[in-house]
Amino acid sequence: MHANGKLLQINHEKCTGCRLCELVCAVKHDGVSNPIRSRIRVMKWEMEGLYVPISCQQCQDAPCMNGCPVGAISRNDAANRVEVDYDICIGCRTCVSVCPFGAMNYNVIDKNVAKCDLCDGDPQCARFCEVKAVEYVDGGDVSISKKREAAMRLSAASRQAKALQSET
Repeated sequence: MHANGKLLQINHEKCTGCRLCELVCAVKHDGVSNPIRSRIRVMKWEMEGLYVPISCQQCQDAPCMNGCPVGAISRNDAANRVEVDYDICIGCRTCVSVCPFGAMNYNVIDKNVAKCDLCDGDPQCARFCEVKAVEYVDGGDVSISKKREAAMRLSAASRQAKALQSET
């Protein structure tokens, strides 16, 4: 599969909450090590030890794009991503409120929206994630791995059911 079929695959179960993805994203885009400027955000629930990286899913029928009142958000099919035209954007934050993933951010420093642009095909968050909680993979691979996980869960449930039946 060629580069435009790739996407970020996030596995929150692998995430350690180190937030390196946030830092490298901010450095790549703004030249500063400040997680507020990151396009990927790690949501943390410390008490539960749960860390969930949140990033734009580059939706085909993107709610942010459909909700933008001035048409500043469009789909770049060649790059397989949703993009913001900052020359058109009026900063109304409609896109922030309609994103079902919470992946559209508002940068209070620059007073504009910020979203993942896949680092033009070399996402730094995936490149630097040592535990592979964030990976840049072919879209078809995501489907295969999800099917494999589902099959393994079904197989385990079937074995468990058989074991319970043999006990009775």
